[in-house]
Amino acid sequence: MSDMQVRAPQNRIARALERRLGKRYQQFVFWRAMRRFMRAASSNSKEFDPALLSELVQGWGNTWSAQHEFLAACLQHVRETDGPVLECGSGLSTVLIGAVGQARGIRVYSLEHEPKWATRVQKTLHKYRIHSVNMCVAPIRSYGDFDWYALPSLQTIPPRVSLVICDGPPGGTRGGRYGLVPVMLEKLREDCVILLDDGARDEERSIANRWGQMLGGNTELIGSDKPFIRLRAGRTSNPLQVAPIAEHADLEDQSLPGNGLPHGA
Repeated sequence: MSDMQVRAPQNRIARALERRLGKRYQQFVFWRAMRRFMRAASSNSKEFDPALLSELVQGWGNTWSAQHEFLAACLQHVRETDGPVLECGSGLSTVLIGAVGQARGIRVYSLEHEPKWATRVQKTLHKYRIHSVNMCVAPIRSYGDFDWYALPSLQTIPPRVSLVICDGPPGGTRGGRYGLVPVMLEKLREDCVILLDDGARDEERSIANRWGQMLGGNTELIGSDKPFIRLRAGRTSNPLQVAPIAEHADLEDQSLPGNGLPHGA
């Protein structure tokens, strides 16, 4: 038997061990960061440490996870809201906003089209004793001109939702994330806030502008590393008074200072 034939199985074993140890370390990083985060969620601090949020993203291990700017904005808004929270697309954000919501007595309703992913998120919620989240498995279905989540029952989600965190449905969905407002309009409070991830994409900017016209709201593009959009509804005001986001705008010009969000958000 040649040296190459001997080394091949050894190399496979070494790679498998490296992957296993890497996974274990990643789990440790997340557990360590979650211990710190749970303490911070119950405190009165106004901001969450960006380094801690980055560590949570690393430990969670999903490359599609919302990054720390968007997470920081979501957490601050959950801390300030006074009504139910609707989340479109589950993941690390579900765990974190659930922890903050639980500390404040706020319920979170999270829509997820992938049952296996919903199960992973639910297991993490259970592990850290976060009971403020209702996980709603909702496959993608047709609504005629667009596709969106097929809700088991609109009664699942209470009226007067004050905050929406939108990071789904996934890319490639017909109509993108547009379905949120036409499907959920009667559930949204007149002055609700919508945080829409992936604000650098033209499709998201176009959708946010359409939502703004429907809700009589104002849109803002916020952040530098991975911009997101914040829409403040105001259906009691003139719905034509909308500040549209340019679909091909320079990101630096559209990033608004003094927006009341944590530093770096």
